[in-house]
Amino acid sequence: MSDAARPEPTGSVPLRDSTRPTAAAKPAPAEPAPPQVDPRVYRAVVALTYLPVMFSGAHLEVHGREHVPPPGTPLVIAANHRANIDPFMVARALPPGRFVQFMAKKELFVPVIGWIISTGGSFPVDRSGNDLGAVRMAVRILKKGGTVGIFPQGTRGGPALQGGVALIAAKARAPILPAGICREGRRWIVRFGAPIEAQGGIKQVTAELGERLRELAQPVGERV
Repeated sequence: MSDAARPEPTGSVPLRDSTRPTAAAKPAPAEPAPPQVDPRVYRAVVALTYLPVMFSGAHLEVHGREHVPPPGTPLVIAANHRANIDPFMVARALPPGRFVQFMAKKELFVPVIGWIISTGGSFPVDRSGNDLGAVRMAVRILKKGGTVGIFPQGTRGGPALQGGVALIAAKARAPILPAGICREGRRWIVRFGAPIEAQGGIKQVTAELGERLRELAQPVGERV
């Protein structure tokens, strides 16, 4: 009788059978798939959110659209944040074919509104801490050639830029497109600047981005 088949002596501690297959390790949970943009919902939301602007007698003016890379290439759009309408202004200012998926605060993802936001391609972020899940989601979107929109101030009029934009761009090897938003009378103005490469360290890239956003958010009539 072989050692493997021989029963253990009574009262002894059973030995592990090296020939017996061990339980397979549980596979790591699958990463959630990036949200898909439904072009019909996306365009409808952009059109509807522009109606109050038109009814107020205002209009959107876009500068620097030539700085926007062609669709199908990864791009991080970083803009200053001054009003709730900012994401829709940036989306409307982009050339046709470039759909921006915003990193939006998780509190917005409630019934109905959350469905609209998700169907338009945006995804939640927990601003109370370092949301690594949101960072990974942004990187996955970029690696598929998508566009991620971020307001690095975190909140409207926030005093300091967060380093998440530079981190995400570096991980996905995507350029950062700075976008300055301002309002002059009846003009809403979105001004795109030349893309910034995420090279040279998070602090350095964040500082450069902050300087460019301050310049781009100035009124058009002032020196840039």
